[in-house]
Amino acid sequence: MAQPPPAALPERAWADVVARIARATQAAGRPAGDVTLVAVSKMQPWEAVAPVLAAGQAVFGENRVQEAQSRWTERRGGIELHLIGPLQTNKAADAVAFFDVIETLDREKLARVLADEAQKRGCSPRLYVQVNTGEEPQKAGVIPPDADAFIAACRATYGLTLEGLMCIPPAAEPTGPHFALLAKIAARNGLAKLSMGMSDDFETAIAFGATSVRVGSAVFGART
Repeated sequence: MAQPPPAALPERAWADVVARIARATQAAGRPAGDVTLVAVSKMQPWEAVAPVLAAGQAVFGENRVQEAQSRWTERRGGIELHLIGPLQTNKAADAVAFFDVIETLDREKLARVLADEAQKRGCSPRLYVQVNTGEEPQKAGVIPPDADAFIAACRATYGLTLEGLMCIPPAAEPTGPHFALLAKIAARNGLAKLSMGMSDDFETAIAFGATSVRVGSAVFGART
């Protein structure tokens, strides 16, 4: 029986993703370098992450604070880390101290805690509001009808500086309308950054204005 072809080496898969991002960015009429690749290293063995890091990738996404600390504490120099998983308030202090970007701000209780921790430290990670564009009950994020009020509260009530918005569209729906909705919410709230698009749809996301894409399996292969 014929054997399936071996999986691409992570560094080769990474180079292919980088090239695809460049082509999609050009096709969208946007300047080169306009889109950041966030390589999603969560739950990946270091043997898969190391060659991608060595190849030149410097921005990584992690889902859990503790896992990120165990993987990156001794390798922090020159690396930008994004928290892309849900954040519990009892982990907020560690997240503020460790991550450069938190993409999953989604409720006022968390906004309050992040503001308090940022004040204690005298600095804050860059913050994205997660929007649940599909209004899925099992998924984190502010629903679109509440997004404007939540963004306003983050700014006015908690004094937070927001950088952008993030979304994870429903798996069973075309993603383009969700990306378009996120871009519309961002535009009317004066937010320039859009974290949207993953392995299966990052080129579509770029066409709709993504400024960063979160790509895991297309770089590292499926998690085991």
